[in-house]
Amino acid sequence: MPRTITFNQLRAIKAQLPEGSIHDIADRLNMSVQSVRNYFGGTDYDAGETQGLHIEPGPGGGFVTLDDPTILDMALAILEKNK
Repeated sequence: MPRTITFNQLRAIKAQLPEGSIHDIADRLNMSVQSVRNYFGGTDYDAGETQGLHIEPGPGGGFVTLDDPTILDMALAILEKNK
């Protein structure tokens, strides 16, 4: 089920992740690290793929609709665990 959040919220979640979390998520999902970075707003599509992320203009950096929230859910679980 798609999920929508603001771009700024997505970037804030990435910024709060402990060091190595992006690599851990990539390893667990068997994808490139750059693809996970692109999910969080990165734009290096030569080294990684897009991950079903659609950005529309709006407040808070715009609205991001995530086709598959698996990476977001994993990131939120890591943050919850590290509280």
